[in-house]
Amino acid sequence: MMKRHLAITMGDPAGIGPEIILKAALRLKDRIKSGDLRLVIIGSGPSLRLAEQQLGFDQPIPAVEMDGAWPSLCLIQADREGEPIVPGIISADAGRLAFKAIEKGVRLALDGKIGGIVTAPLNKEALNKAGFHYAGHTELLAELTGAKGSVMMLAHGNMRVSHVTTHIALEEVPKRLTPQRLRLVIDLTDQALRRLGIERPKIAVAALNPHAGEGGLFGRQDIDISAPAIAAAVADGLDIIGPVPGDTVFVKLRARQFDAVIAMYHDQGHIPVKLLGFEVDPATGTWTELSGVNITLGLPIIRTSVDHGTAFDIAGRGIANEQSLVEAIEFAERLSEAAS
Repeated sequence: MMKRHLAITMGDPAGIGPEIILKAALRLKDRIKSGDLRLVIIGSGPSLRLAEQQLGFDQPIPAVEMDGAWPSLCLIQADREGEPIVPGIISADAGRLAFKAIEKGVRLALDGKIGGIVTAPLNKEALNKAGFHYAGHTELLAELTGAKGSVMMLAHGNMRVSHVTTHIALEEVPKRLTPQRLRLVIDLTDQALRRLGIERPKIAVAALNPHAGEGGLFGRQDIDISAPAIAAAVADGLDIIGPVPGDTVFVKLRARQFDAVIAMYHDQGHIPVKLLGFEVDPATGTWTELSGVNITLGLPIIRTSVDHGTAFDIAGRGIANEQSLVEAIEFAERLSEAAS
């Protein structure tokens, strides 16, 4: 049976999306040529052509329509073009094209024409300038797919971290930590790990407060909310421990004592993953590698993403690193195959 395409949405076409997509396609060219990997890019045609020129791509990626047969590597135009997109410049047109690419990708995924979506980074300011008021990809995809509850998981090697909350103010986090939300995150994390081939996942829940509340001296959320939810999951046969203090839980994850950690809020989960996934040249202070994948759990479709932003400061310069996108494609493949 022929593999279904994975869609790669370009994200903000003024960012590094067009460049890293082309570099990833180049790295994966043998698999694409053999038909073992099939990719359809959704985004701005002119932005992709500009990147092809800048990178010396000698064979332009063919443009196709949403209906009909597709070659193993092709491009679907996300929407009509407006003002020319300039690399590194925020614009409403770029935000609109980013949104429309995701919208088309979701439609194709829900119709079963593709195996999943891999997203390049978008810019929240450009998205809002275009009139689409979302905090990020996760919230946007949840609304487009009608998902009742979605969860962000970051992955870098054996570092897998799901989040109870993401794009909200820190003062709002304790209000969002409910037994129902924590149990949803536990269940979706367990299911995702099983799809990734882990037969009986062991998951740790990070504490919200220092020292897991220190017996109530530093807050009672870990005692009154997290601990009972964890106990209920254990009673249902899941391998869950916690709350584990946040200053040690990720060290233990790195030591492979767990298969994943559930973080309480955005920075608690993002900092350890990015600290390990981003390699820096000490002589120049520049990134030499950007590794890590963002996976959205709880959607009726498969979605993975790079774990970095649009990098407007280097857009159009030909120096962006495609590693995270390659990893996101590989994760999407594994999840798609497990769902088949």
